[in-house]
Amino acid sequence: MARTTELIGVAEAGAGPYGIAVGPDGGVWCTLVHSGRIARLAADGTVERHDLGAPDCGPSVITAGPDGALWFTRMRDRRIGRIAVDGTTRSHTLPGEGSGPYGIAAGPDGALWFTEPDADRIGRITVDGELTAYPLPLTGAFPALITAGPDGALWCTLNRADAVARIGVAGDVTVHPLPTAGTAPVGITAGADGALWYVGIGGGLVGRITVEGEVTEYPLADRAARPHAIACGPDGRLWFTEWAAGRIGVLAPDGRLDGHPLPGPDAEPHGIAVGPDGTVYAALERGEVARLTARD
Repeated sequence: MARTTELIGVAEAGAGPYGIAVGPDGGVWCTLVHSGRIARLAADGTVERHDLGAPDCGPSVITAGPDGALWFTRMRDRRIGRIAVDGTTRSHTLPGEGSGPYGIAAGPDGALWFTEPDADRIGRITVDGELTAYPLPLTGAFPALITAGPDGALWCTLNRADAVARIGVAGDVTVHPLPTAGTAPVGITAGADGALWYVGIGGGLVGRITVEGEVTEYPLADRAARPHAIACGPDGRLWFTEWAAGRIGVLAPDGRLDGHPLPGPDAEPHGIAVGPDGTVYAALERGEVARLTARD
């Protein structure tokens, strides 16, 4: 299906749009990782920016929460942030030291689940701020992005272990090694087919893993494209960012791979989200959001 690509400025150059999510209000919300702000893009192109009061907090990944708000990780000051659709913010400090949380997703239990890469730990936070931590059975695994799976569990990529982990809501962990050394998975999402789909930033591939742990890989034509994040559309297509190639890739349900180059140099697409109408949004670190709309 043909797509029209529109680039919308949401911040000044260097502010760093990074994570992106479609909110319950229909707005598209993205983190400005280098300026400590959250931006909201309305359907008409209007942009609002919300200052978090901490320019160096490093807001990273953002997700729609179970309480009608957006939740996000603050990687540089060890906090989990929350922003209501009216722009009201609060945050919760994590115990311990070191670099902070990265991936975050709403779980099937009404809580938010997040990764702590340097601590090899998965965290859980309720909407009231109650925290629980679950250690991974590997050292140096570097858990990256996380998603709710079709089996009532959470699934996350283990970037430095070339593996994907399943975390039950009781904290039980199962690790599934991936077949290709150097895959370095980052993005992961639940597909429309009852499986999980991930992208390997090191291996230049899209992978599918069933809830039983069976893996199928789809190598990209450009193995150096460094695919970063992945999201599933309502029609079952898998959309992913090719960070090094300045391109949005797509994998159709029939296994066919395609790509949409982004205009201009140094696009650096990171986060990606798909709206309920199939519109695709990608956060470009140079200060823009790319909007890919289907056309007849």
